[in-house]
Amino acid sequence: MPRDYYEVLGVSKDATPDEIKKAYRSLARKYHPDVSSEAKEIAEEKFKEVSEAYEVLSDAEKRKLYDQYGHAGVDKQFGSDGFTWDDFTRYDDIRDIFGDMFGDMFGFGRRRQQSAAGPRTGESLRYDVEIDLADALADKEIDISYPRTRNCPECKGTGGKDGKSETCRNCGGQGRVQMVRNSMLGQMVQVVECPTCRGRGKTFEERCEKCHGSGRSSETTKMRIKIPAGITDGDRIKIPGGGDAGYNGGQSGDLYVVVHVKPKKGFERDGINLWTMVTTTYPRLVLGGEEDVKTLDEKTARLNIPPGTQVGAVLRIQGNGMPRRASPGVRGDLFVRVDIKVPKKVSGMEEELLRKLDESAGSKTTKKDKLKKKLGL
Repeated sequence: MPRDYYEVLGVSKDATPDEIKKAYRSLARKYHPDVSSEAKEIAEEKFKEVSEAYEVLSDAEKRKLYDQYGHAGVDKQFGSDGFTWDDFTRYDDIRDIFGDMFGDMFGFGRRRQQSAAGPRTGESLRYDVEIDLADALADKEIDISYPRTRNCPECKGTGGKDGKSETCRNCGGQGRVQMVRNSMLGQMVQVVECPTCRGRGKTFEERCEKCHGSGRSSETTKMRIKIPAGITDGDRIKIPGGGDAGYNGGQSGDLYVVVHVKPKKGFERDGINLWTMVTTTYPRLVLGGEEDVKTLDEKTARLNIPPGTQVGAVLRIQGNGMPRRASPGVRGDLFVRVDIKVPKKVSGMEEELLRKLDESAGSKTTKKDKLKKKLGL
């Protein structure tokens, strides 16, 4: 997990936007790989770290989420791999430090092969919820709240003030330009993301004050979702369009709700079936009888115990298991393992009866024993 963003920039938690910007400009000059005195790999990591911190703390909404929830509040603003240069929206703030070639010097735009001016789908998000096992017996609706990005309502995603934009003159609306580099092997031509429009193909004279020209803003989305009956631990529910906003008019990503089902004490789940245990008496195992069994939904089911049932035997109560997702209304079974409880103390009458039962059980003779006795063997 990244370090505390305020610590990274060396500012206090009540720092003003100007103080944050000043701190970042100073660190950017220090750690940019092309000017830093440190090893290139170390400088790249430090430069990326301070840029991530600046991206969050320089945006009022991102900073509010970070102050309230920490890294968890802003992690979903970035992709599954964490912060990348595609997420950096403060290019204009430091353009005058390194010039217009800044983005290309360091390689802004990890998705260069995808950064043409055409629409791109936004990132998909993940949201984890936890429910009780009993909640999975029927459809359940829950309310969720999570941060995501959307097209800026002020500029309609254009990045320009009042939504005004025009075709980028630098790339002619293509989103890419050719760059000639001099190297030991001679001149090399490379197609890169247009540094003026950052691959959008559109630019503007004045950037939107709300999103600082990024065309996207953060919001906390609230919605009610349905968790279907019979859902199992780790199942995902797809919410189309519930992810981050797309780029250049592209569709929003999807939201995947991952459901975690807490186990219930006294019950074990086996697919659509449930297992539990019931304690009965020795006479009921011998003679047969009935026991009340508590089901997962806190109701009572009657268990029939056949005569001669052994300790540890498994009996079944049909239709008291989990719902089958593919067949609504169809439920599995409840399997009950039978046990007996041996009392530590008994009354005098119970002791007498038990001794007689023990004597009776021990004195039983077989036909073979009777024949031997008759023959005097």
